[in-house]
Amino acid sequence: MEEKMAQGLEKQADGVRAVDRALDILIAFTAEDTQLSAGELSRRTGLSRPTLYRLMHTLQQKGFVLAEGEPQRFRLGPAVGQLAHVWSAGIDLTAVAHEGMKRIQESTGETVALYTRVGGERVCVAELPSRHPLSFRRGVGYRERIALGASGRVILAHVDDATVEAAVQAGPLPVPRERFDADLAQIRARGWGVSRDELIDGAVAIAAPFFRAGGAVGGSLAVFGPAVRIDAARADAFGQLLAREAQLLSATLGWKPAATEGRVTAG
Repeated sequence: MEEKMAQGLEKQADGVRAVDRALDILIAFTAEDTQLSAGELSRRTGLSRPTLYRLMHTLQQKGFVLAEGEPQRFRLGPAVGQLAHVWSAGIDLTAVAHEGMKRIQESTGETVALYTRVGGERVCVAELPSRHPLSFRRGVGYRERIALGASGRVILAHVDDATVEAAVQAGPLPVPRERFDADLAQIRARGWGVSRDELIDGAVAIAAPFFRAGGAVGGSLAVFGPAVRIDAARADAFGQLLAREAQLLSATLGWKPAATEGRVTAG
């Protein structure tokens, strides 16, 4: 009896170890390294070639890994995409972002909003109002072109050139095209954007983009307030805060930043 129990526990331990090793293989792939050779996978996981190939065979059968090319390289398969779809479908963006928005509101005292991109527009999906009598707010459901205002341009700064051109052609720009392009480049360089007196006279908007799993820009976190309370130094401080919170939100949504940041392809 004891011998059978010991054998059962040993089989259970082997099964757990196999699952652990299979997961090590899957997480060895990154946004920068979507295809890996057997040698690269062996080095990243610490698995011997025989063990690696045995596990890879099972993962391929279940659709979690695909093999292609000569010499052979491996990449994640459609089963991973199916799991990602199920996972992302269950995420309530406004609920996930709420705690971060509260932290921003408490730190700034200004109106905080969450925007998502819908075609060539951004749409407000959540808003926490300022505690000050003099404040600006748009309300949930507010829509605007992504070429206008900081909360739109931080999204536009991380899409493909065709989407940028379509947004530019959709209506007049708030500034000359050369300055507009420079603003997008500055947003990409520092991680947030600022606009003043653009949609409402006397208003300042500061925003940072957030990203979804896979790297596509999902929308923006923004702070709105009057210019009398938000000078350049305060706007920079708010921008840094927004960038940090947007990064936390992105990580919760499954985004892993590349080693060197650049423009992200639109999803």
